[in-house]
Amino acid sequence: MTSATHADLILTNGRIYTVDTARPWAQAVAIGGGRILAVGSTAEIEAYRTGETEVVDLGGRMAMPGFVDVHNHIMMGGQADLFETQLPAGASVDDICAHVRRQAEAAVPGQWIIANQWGADMITALNSEASLAKLDAASLDHPVLLRDETMHNRWVNSVALQMCGIANDQPDPPAGSFGRDPATGRLTGLLVESAAGIVERVAADHFTEAMGEAAIARAVEIVNSYGVTAFQDAASVLPIMKALTGLDNKGKLTAWAVTSLPLIEPSFMFGLSGDELLALRDEYRTRHVRPNFTKIFLDGVPGARTSAFHDAYLDDGVHPRGYRGETLVTYPDLVQHIDKSEKLGMGLKIHCTGDYAVTEMLDAVEAVRHFNGPAKVMHHIAHASYVRPQDVERFAKLSVVADLSPMMWYPTTFLEGHKEAMGDERATRFWPIADLHKSGALLAGGSDWPVIPVPDPWTGIEGMVTRQNPSGAFPGVALWPEQAIDLATAIRIFTLNSAIAMGIGEETGSIEPGKSADIIVLDQQVFDVAPDRIADTKVLTTYFAGRAVYRR
Repeated sequence: MTSATHADLILTNGRIYTVDTARPWAQAVAIGGGRILAVGSTAEIEAYRTGETEVVDLGGRMAMPGFVDVHNHIMMGGQADLFETQLPAGASVDDICAHVRRQAEAAVPGQWIIANQWGADMITALNSEASLAKLDAASLDHPVLLRDETMHNRWVNSVALQMCGIANDQPDPPAGSFGRDPATGRLTGLLVESAAGIVERVAADHFTEAMGEAAIARAVEIVNSYGVTAFQDAASVLPIMKALTGLDNKGKLTAWAVTSLPLIEPSFMFGLSGDELLALRDEYRTRHVRPNFTKIFLDGVPGARTSAFHDAYLDDGVHPRGYRGETLVTYPDLVQHIDKSEKLGMGLKIHCTGDYAVTEMLDAVEAVRHFNGPAKVMHHIAHASYVRPQDVERFAKLSVVADLSPMMWYPTTFLEGHKEAMGDERATRFWPIADLHKSGALLAGGSDWPVIPVPDPWTGIEGMVTRQNPSGAFPGVALWPEQAIDLATAIRIFTLNSAIAMGIGEETGSIEPGKSADIIVLDQQVFDVAPDRIADTKVLTTYFAGRAVYRR
């Protein structure tokens, strides 16, 4: 209980799951000044009621803390919704080209056609001159930029290649490659990793600061509608920082926003980064915007064979036999990045999708511990998906957070792409969530939206419990079912655990006196439904700081 004696708002007659181990369930909550004043029974909370208190009768409905998404790309999510289109799920080359033609027929001359997300299992099919010819015919002379579902790779048409100055005799850029037809050696429009950044910079010439703020405002509306009241943007270049701070200064940011400032400009994004951006971090710090993290990418994605693994990929006739992928940062530089982040009082969020990259990050953290002493900040390994058994226990020992994202710990087209690159047995040892949990690691849940097209945490939570695809795709197939966890643990991963990992656990993540009143009301009792119905859950109301910011 707090010292305040009257509430602005009372939520009563509910079944309230607090995620507070001292009192996991309650009937009512008193809220004042945007904070939680008290949690208890209906009778206990009645003492906080005055004639001016708004009282909401939950009618027995379930309420719980707002979700905390430890990994998304907030501006990209808003851009995708406002300014871009979505490719059909499982689209073939012909499906993609039909979508592009429909967009091109409706576009003004010269307009970019931008769409998301072709499947990670489509790289081989797209990497041919014949496929590029189909795309060129469909594009009606418009430049075309198509992102894959990992958001690391692109497929573009010949007009876009020409606008970017990419020619057949051009060498591959560092940490990336231009796709070439294996039979002819000529460009196919496939752009892998850093090559994607070339076209993104050209296509972004039309993107204004006002569009950026509009994109983030729309993105926050979207995540609020799924009950998300806090998130960590996973690669926060200057335009993102400006937009978030601008919204909060206007009182329009309805979520906590923890940001991750890139130490090296991401290959698929653009904007001020590194020391210049770090020098401005306090200028962009506000009540709800917390620039608490740095960010680097240590490797790429498995489907494109750019993740760094201990064991070799399958032979594909393109990469050298025995190819294991490569890290993008040398080990000495990685140690320096960790040390630098710690001396700034910032955690490092590092992209590691291959098990070798995970090992190298853990080794580097261990080295830094020897000369910096006990950790005062928490570093995140994103995405902690492929982890050697001998590395599982090191997360807890080194206080490294397992940033579990994107939400696909079940059969997906991503996984099919991994199987093509690695073989079925290795590919399906994907996300040892139960093992990490048993080891004592802090697990935090993230969507990686818009890599996942819909940032609904219930999809990820159901998948953690069942290890089956909540959409019904791949029916009857579970991915490594021994790694399933219980519902209460999964909810904690997407609430309090993520808040603690992001450095805002004292502010949000559970329903406790003194915390921000970030609460969601649900349409069903999630602990009472069948596991395969968890993802059907809808948020009826989202409260941020005691104010309803979404109603269904």
